[in-house]
Amino acid sequence: METTESKTQSKNASSFKIGRNWSTQSKNLRKSYSQLSESDLKLEPGKEEELLSRMETKLDKNREEVISIIQNSEEQSVL
Repeated sequence: METTESKTQSKNASSFKIGRNWSTQSKNLRKSYSQLSESDLKLEPGKEEELLSRMETKLDKNREEVISIIQNSEEQSVL
């Protein structure tokens, strides 16, 4: 049985959108995660799922963890 929190996470994961400042975010991610290359972080319009999949594989993380990493980098790029 899913908890309210897991339902919220699933909803957020399925409706996740990359922020506007992806160039800065991707640079920060590459600094933090040396295993990520520029091509791993290439974002093409409408292909966010492919980006998430590449990051999941390279970082050995699940979708929710990758989304959390991206959201944290987005917050850092705003500061």
